[in-house]
Amino acid sequence: MNLSNALPTLLGIAWLLPLASFVLIVFFGKHMGSHGKGAAYVACGAIITAFVLSAIALFGWLGEHPLSAKQHNAATERGELAKSSAEGVAPTEEPAAPPAYYSGDWYSLVEVGKLKITIGWYIDALTVAMFCMVTLIASCIHVYATGYMHDELHDVTDHEVHLSDGHHLVRPGRFHQFFQYLSLFCFSMLGLVISGNLAMTFVFWELVGICSYFLIGFYFERKSASTAANKAFIVNRVGDFGFIIGLMALFGAVGTFAYGDTKDADGKLLARGLFSEMRSPENAYRLTPPDGMVKSAASEKVGEIVQDHRQMGGDVAAQSEITSEMRDWRSDGWGYGLLVVAGLGIFCGCVGKSAQFPLQVWLPDAMEGPTPVSALVHSATMVAAGVYLVGRCFPLFTQEVLLVIAYVGCITLFIAATIAIVAVDIKRVLAYSTVSQLGYMMLSLGVGGWIAGLFHLFTHAFFKSLLFMCSGSVIHACHTNDMRKMGGLLKKMPYTGYTMLVGCLAIIGTGIPFVAGFSGYYSKDSIIAQALSFTNHNPVHRVLFIAAAGGASMTAFYMFRLWYMTFIGKPKDHQVYEHAHESPKVMWIPLVILAVFAFGIGWPMWGLTNLLEQARPAGTLETVKGAVIWPSLEHPSEELSHTDMAIHVPASIIAFSTALAGFLLATVFYAWRLLNPEEVRQQFSRLYQFLWHKWYFDELYNVIFVQPVLFVSRRVSDFDKKVIDRFIDGCALAVRGISTIDDAIDRWFVDGLVNWVASAIHSTGLSLRRVQTGRLRQYVMLIIVGTVALFILITFFRSSWAG
Repeated sequence: MNLSNALPTLLGIAWLLPLASFVLIVFFGKHMGSHGKGAAYVACGAIITAFVLSAIALFGWLGEHPLSAKQHNAATERGELAKSSAEGVAPTEEPAAPPAYYSGDWYSLVEVGKLKITIGWYIDALTVAMFCMVTLIASCIHVYATGYMHDELHDVTDHEVHLSDGHHLVRPGRFHQFFQYLSLFCFSMLGLVISGNLAMTFVFWELVGICSYFLIGFYFERKSASTAANKAFIVNRVGDFGFIIGLMALFGAVGTFAYGDTKDADGKLLARGLFSEMRSPENAYRLTPPDGMVKSAASEKVGEIVQDHRQMGGDVAAQSEITSEMRDWRSDGWGYGLLVVAGLGIFCGCVGKSAQFPLQVWLPDAMEGPTPVSALVHSATMVAAGVYLVGRCFPLFTQEVLLVIAYVGCITLFIAATIAIVAVDIKRVLAYSTVSQLGYMMLSLGVGGWIAGLFHLFTHAFFKSLLFMCSGSVIHACHTNDMRKMGGLLKKMPYTGYTMLVGCLAIIGTGIPFVAGFSGYYSKDSIIAQALSFTNHNPVHRVLFIAAAGGASMTAFYMFRLWYMTFIGKPKDHQVYEHAHESPKVMWIPLVILAVFAFGIGWPMWGLTNLLEQARPAGTLETVKGAVIWPSLEHPSEELSHTDMAIHVPASIIAFSTALAGFLLATVFYAWRLLNPEEVRQQFSRLYQFLWHKWYFDELYNVIFVQPVLFVSRRVSDFDKKVIDRFIDGCALAVRGISTIDDAIDRWFVDGLVNWVASAIHSTGLSLRRVQTGRLRQYVMLIIVGTVALFILITFFRSSWAG
């Protein structure tokens, strides 16, 4: 079996295994072992097997597309070429060819006119890498959850739910349901990754959102959990509205949802996909509005030409003139605006899913779900989907859209980092850390750092899932999320403490500049270097680099504040400390595995960046100058940030220095206790309150959106109750009165008369029945009497008529 057939088979099975697990648990979950315990084995078996298949697919990919020095050299050569281009020297080589990929359809759902919706695949190096990452992390989380959710095997007393009689809620355990949701969640995310077209992506995009709704609201009896689930669902719908606009703009102008080209068995091109339409070989893979967009924008001119030729030359002549005018229309910028709208629309969906400003408010509240859910949502699935989609659709974005992405990421990372500095809930600190790191990824993509942004997506997935699972281990041991009640736990929880230390060192990018470091050192360095490269070419946007560098410092501060408050120093609450204990093996072994990956997944020897480089969209490595709306804007080649020592060296030193500053500041406050945090808090009480209330976003949205909606809803409800309901009630009352009268007429007149006649006949019949005695003498007597009576009557009437 060749690779083009093997990859869809392997990854297709890996994708469907979690679905099979979900279906089995839905129908048989309760009966799988004692209290449904077997559901965990089914779910774990499915996702681990999916990881094995993904790994086989990766090895198969590498066998056909090996990572070698040639890959690095090619990238370096392209960097030199990009540098020459940036310095005004005309490039002498052709732009990089499109990446290797395999695409096709498993099943066609509907095909009407140009609309074709299929279940298909688009597999490139990014797809394979994402499959391995998602299934590996999900496998660790599944195993960890078998221990963390152990209490759900029996009846659960929820101490956070108070009933009207003053007692706590006692409910049946939902162990099997938890793994049922996890399996569906993994299936949805893998479906999103392997999807071969934007329509399929959108379907799984929504399915991921629904799964997160189930999992965040797992403890739905708690008001906070149900509110958080609703909030996540509603906020994401806001972003999805923009996504739909982007889809319509793309399909309306291009006429396809497919990412890749459609070819026949001989390799002959049948139809172009979105990427080829936007960046065609004829245009040297530069982003160019396709003909459909240009015609849509110039529809009036197209209509005039068609009208003119309808009388003179017919459709063929009209089409010929339209074709001849296309170049001028495209040069005048026709269609470019529609391209911007499509890009912004798609990015809106990513803003909601990846909790970017201004839709970041749902993610910290998602902590209401069980901690394994938080680990999965914050690392490999829900929030990763937004960054992944920006990376996947990167060739569709204009420079203006990329600038918007960069600023949204910049604002997001700064806001989230400042809130994390003052948070005291161990999971919420990590939640705001996630929002901030997602901002880093978006910033990187927005300034042209495609590899850097996706590289950070991978490294972040490992150390953030590790950090969340460590926090879950702490919560499992202490039964509290409040870091102010912790301290000194390192002795009691060494596996959790040291693995969480690895996660903290990885996320702040610890390393020896230009030598080696933890995984975050490589990915965050790349982002800061690209931000510096971008701002060097666009000094007016210097704030993007300042935010990235400042964010690194804040990340180091709040992460080590968390670690020190939890594991170092004297216990703050002796009851909590005495109760604390190390988690069971089934929980800390996944922590050790993830710690190993968090430490070394970013090392160059593993070739992760080279693997991603194989998926780089065509035409996105070269320096791009002069956006249509912002002519002075320039996106430098990403390779410049690696090859130009004037960028790489200061970026590494700045990244190291800012992280070190944040680490030292946290150490001074919370380890060495040279400064009292309480005094600083009182000194800057207004700023502290501002950050404590999360920049008052919830309050602001409550005033701007929630309260007006509630006000309108109440007025509509009042109108419904007092006008519409009363009118309908009056109509019903009138109809009821008429019906009552009608019923009376029917009952007493119509039915009464008929019934009276029937009764009278019945009574007469009964009376006549008495005549039927069966006595012959009586009958003879009656005949004689009757005959005499008839004779008398006839005689009487004859006499009367004669007289």
